[in-house]
Amino acid sequence: MLLQADGYEVIGEAVDGGSALSESRRLHPDVVLLDVGLPDQSGLDLAGELAAEPDPPAVVLVSSRDQSDFGRLIERSGARGFIAKSRLSADNLQKLIG
Repeated sequence: MLLQADGYEVIGEAVDGGSALSESRRLHPDVVLLDVGLPDQSGLDLAGELAAEPDPPAVVLVSSRDQSDFGRLIERSGARGFIAKSRLSADNLQKLIG
C-alpha cells in the first residue's frame, strides 16, 4: 500500500520462494521486492535465480533485520540492493533501481 500510494503498480504477490519465481516468470515485473527470510528458501539465493532469468527484474531485498546482519551476502546475491523494512519508501526504492 505504501508503494502504491507513491505511484507504483503492484501486479503480484507471493508467499514463498517457489511461488515468487513462478509469479515473476508469469508476470515479468520490472521490480521484485524480495524478503530475505522466506519460508522455503533464502531470499538471497532466490535473488540470484531471478537475476539469471532472461530479461530479469530489478531485485531489491528487504528484511526487518539490518543490512549489516547480512554482510557481503547482499552484494553477492545479484540483487540491486537492500532496504530495511523500516526504511522502505518510494524514494529509497527509486535510489536503488534508478
